[in-house]
Amino acid sequence: MTQTDQNTGFAVLHRHQYANLFTFRKSGDAVKTPVWFALRDGKAYVMTTMDSGKVKRIRNNGRVLIGPSDRGGRPLGPTVEARARLLAPEEIAVAKDALDEKYGLVKAVFDFFATVANVQRAWIEIEPA
Repeated sequence: MTQTDQNTGFAVLHRHQYANLFTFRKSGDAVKTPVWFALRDGKAYVMTTMDSGKVKRIRNNGRVLIGPSDRGGRPLGPTVEARARLLAPEEIAVAKDALDEKYGLVKAVFDFFATVANVQRAWIEIEPA
């Protein structure tokens, strides 16, 4: 992570492995999901499956909250307001590189099994609001 990443609106995520990503239903109810994330150039990147609920909710409403957590979703710090969007195929390189760098071999194994299972991925870019 670069020095500039530590001084952005996502400073609360620095040195954490997981984050709670809160997306919002049409009713306004928040849905919490613990996710892997990586920071790059003041933005956070997340990967998920294309058919996940969070993808559907982000398509409907880009408002999200994000904050550090453990892998089970127990909060480890404050959440921050942010805006999320799905990346187009030609934009995913930065997200993939950031997550590959952060999670290394563990992500490579995860990617292998996702490829074997033909899992379709969605890549999410999150910016501080």
